[in-house]
Amino acid sequence: MCQQNGTDFKYQNGSDILNFSNIIGNDDIKELLSKSLETKNLVHSYMFIGSDGIGKSLFAKELAKMILCETAEKACGNCSSCIKFDSGNHPDFAFIDSEDGKSIKIGQIRLMQESIAEKPIVSSNKVYVINNSDLMTTEAQNCLLKTLEEPPEYANLILVASNESKLLNTIKSRCTKISFKKLTDDDLKKYAETHSININFNLLPVYDGSIAKLIALSTESDLYDSLDKIIDSLENKNIIDIWNDSEILYKSKENIANMLDYFNIVFLNKLRTTNDYKYVNAVKFVEISKKKLSSNANYDMCIDNLLLQLWKFNH
Repeated sequence: MCQQNGTDFKYQNGSDILNFSNIIGNDDIKELLSKSLETKNLVHSYMFIGSDGIGKSLFAKELAKMILCETAEKACGNCSSCIKFDSGNHPDFAFIDSEDGKSIKIGQIRLMQESIAEKPIVSSNKVYVINNSDLMTTEAQNCLLKTLEEPPEYANLILVASNESKLLNTIKSRCTKISFKKLTDDDLKKYAETHSININFNLLPVYDGSIAKLIALSTESDLYDSLDKIIDSLENKNIIDIWNDSEILYKSKENIANMLDYFNIVFLNKLRTTNDYKYVNAVKFVEISKKKLSSNANYDMCIDNLLLQLWKFNH
């Protein structure tokens, strides 16, 4: 897919945009790219590397808008270039991604090369973002090499990837690599607060510094609330009531591995805060139960026994 920029994010107006102030995390990269813009020291080819869901594509789009902006403020939001960019109709920008979710093919790169050969229309530069560039086929990567070796003076390419080992060494050697760090827990909390997303703090290790994971798991907040209630009930209810109140475990055979992983996340967090050895036993028994379930043991009996043992550890 070769398309104009999407509208999945919004920009702020004002000169402070030069500091990527609307993006959370990776402040050192914000400073690096801002200085490169200010000193007009941008290179023709960048490679943005890092885990999924930490903002690499957003950084690439933001940088593209700044490069294309017609004013000294960069991404002013008011010039013809910025207006076209925000509307998704900038003729000097393209966002290339896999059309089938599996690969970026040589035909897409050839179309990009035909476009890049034409001089800019609105801005003094042209910017091309190849998202998920590690999905390029070998043929597509070899085709791209010609452009990377001799890019037009007015062109900037940004390759975004999460697995750089899938890119040819000849591709990597012709790009300036920028490594993105996973977002911190504080970054994720700030994002959740800004976007009015209720997050489960027990899941912070599962989010693994990724906003994409945070958003995906936030849709299952009711599920994790139910699991929290089961865990809390281990200390103050009798086992019969716990069995009766744990219907969600008995009905979730396909998702039980993830649910038991969550149990252990909570138990490990409790272990860190209380240093109570019962949580070590709880984690061990959850792992035993997971193995039994993966060996096709009787499902309901496994859940019965798991809850019984966890209840015993708390009494």
